[in-house]
Amino acid sequence: MSIIYVLIPIAMLFVLIAIGIFFWAVKSEQFDDLDRQSVSILFDDETQASKVSKDQQSTDSSKP
Repeated sequence: MSIIYVLIPIAMLFVLIAIGIFFWAVKSEQFDDLDRQSVSILFDDETQASKVSKDQQSTDSSKP
């Protein structure tokens, strides 16, 4: 029964830490735009690669 006196403060400490981490995440805008962040990893390289390939094609087509 005496273990309860140890476990309850430890549980309360974990809850306080979890609440602190949650508010830190909200303040640092981790939850603002969930859709764009999940998709941006798929399209960032493709757009840069397509720009480079288009630039190369335009320079190649301008050569005689």
